[in-house]
Amino acid sequence: MPKPVNVRVTTMDAELEFAIQPNTTGKQLFDQVVKTIGLREIWFFGLQYVDSKNYSTWLKLNKKVLQQDVRKDSPLQFKFRAKFYPEDVAEEIIQDITLRLFYLQVKNAILGDEIYCPPETSVLLASYAVQSKYGDYNREVHTSGFLASDRLLPQRVMDQHKMSKEEWEERITTWYGEHKGMLREDAMMEYLKIAQDLEMYGVNYFDIKNKKGTDLWLGVDALGLNIYEKDDKLTPKIGFPWSEIRNISFNDRKFIIKPIDKKAPDFVFFAPRLRINKRILVLCMGNHELYMRRRKPDTIEVQQMKAQAREEKMAKMQEREKLQKEIAAREQAEKKQQEYEERLRSMQEEMERRQKELTDAQDTIRRLEEQLRELQRSKDMLEQKQNELEVMMHKLAEDKEMEAQERAKLEEEIRTKREEVGRIQDEVNLKDEETRRLQEEVEEARRKQEEATAALMAASTPQHAHVTENEHDENDDLMNGEVGQWQSDSDRLHGSSALYNNYYNGAELANHDESSSIPRPEEDRQTLAEKNERLQEQLKMLSKELADSKDDSKLTKNDLLHQENVKQGRDKYKTLREIRKGNTKRRVDQFENM
Repeated sequence: MPKPVNVRVTTMDAELEFAIQPNTTGKQLFDQVVKTIGLREIWFFGLQYVDSKNYSTWLKLNKKVLQQDVRKDSPLQFKFRAKFYPEDVAEEIIQDITLRLFYLQVKNAILGDEIYCPPETSVLLASYAVQSKYGDYNREVHTSGFLASDRLLPQRVMDQHKMSKEEWEERITTWYGEHKGMLREDAMMEYLKIAQDLEMYGVNYFDIKNKKGTDLWLGVDALGLNIYEKDDKLTPKIGFPWSEIRNISFNDRKFIIKPIDKKAPDFVFFAPRLRINKRILVLCMGNHELYMRRRKPDTIEVQQMKAQAREEKMAKMQEREKLQKEIAAREQAEKKQQEYEERLRSMQEEMERRQKELTDAQDTIRRLEEQLRELQRSKDMLEQKQNELEVMMHKLAEDKEMEAQERAKLEEEIRTKREEVGRIQDEVNLKDEETRRLQEEVEEARRKQEEATAALMAASTPQHAHVTENEHDENDDLMNGEVGQWQSDSDRLHGSSALYNNYYNGAELANHDESSSIPRPEEDRQTLAEKNERLQEQLKMLSKELADSKDDSKLTKNDLLHQENVKQGRDKYKTLREIRKGNTKRRVDQFENM
């Protein structure tokens, strides 16, 4: 029995390992990968490998894996990547897994500067990337430094601005806070909707020469073929939509494109190597097929996938709304609990204050009792002195005939006694007044004691908020029959491989009648920023914020080209309309004269 061969396939967020047989075809390996990751929109994707000459190449589905020029590593290494890009991500991407794979691939291309992105757009995209990773912004959780380990901006952008990592984080977090309530998948979609308006998004560039030998770039993308000057990958100079192309073929390094318009000459260019022409042919065929398919009604299968995706999105939104209500209810309950705790703290403080007042009142009562005792002693003394005075007066009356000297002495004693009695009377009056005042204080203290006692009783029976939470299990199982449809998807999707077999060095793409009525909605399209005033304002504000810290000496060629395009009022779709002006013949002649 033949020995199995180990294969490692790296997606944008996972590594998969398989054991394949020596006779396993590219299609069988591809189907195994998409089945494993649960992908149904397989028409965008392919398996990429590095060949023995160190060139990156797409695996052919109709050939055996081991018969292709895959570098003989152990295990064999493949990358699962998007090979073709949608024209409009919002209209075409159906599954969340497709969305995630595209998002990660485009984000990596932007961060690696394979797709040029201006600084202000980079910051805005970074804020959506943070939303997709962390969910809603929470000031208590997302504290300073929480983005320290995340790669969010192209190095070029960071080098061009005199800002610290902390300042970049603060700038990104400010915009991240604006996306509160946005689903992670919606944040990825918003990222792609902005990214797809970048000039280099979805373009495969190839070195070519025209008949004059001028070095140029050929750009192959979802909308057609574009020609770029060698020093400018942002602004194409000539464009040919797929609907204008009838046949493509190559002979060695010479590549020939036959237009639908039979009055127009063939569009001929030269590639540096035969293998480049093979890659161009495959990309042209796949992009043309998808271009034509988009302009026809969806197949039943795609309609079913879209219906299922809508249902899943609706269910997810309902689940999110339910979760949001539960979160709101929990927050409300926590808020009430905090209010009750605050009230309890307040009551405890009030209770302590009342307790202190009660203690003070008890001290006052003790002082009053002592005062009353002192008053009673003073009254007793007064009474005693008055009795002594009466005795002396009585004695004086009896001894009228006593000697004058004794009489004078007695009178002096009487006068002294009277003064002492008067003094004691004044003290008693003062103490009576103080006693009345203390009695009033005692009454007030008793009233406060009663209030404090009532407050203590009330505080001993606090109210409580109860939250009822629904608990449920999540069912992550696949629906029956889902897996069984991947085979038919793959058979239908990769029908272009039959064309590739029939025309290994060429392909008939369309006839005149078929192409004459094909709509070109892309020529009426606007960038998201042009349609969305809020996005316009956000980008203008970011541009102003970054202007103060910009170091113009570190601007790259692409930065300068972008600035010139903005100054001239150009964007991706305005340029597209411009480069398709005139008939096919005029544009072919223009290409020949570059």
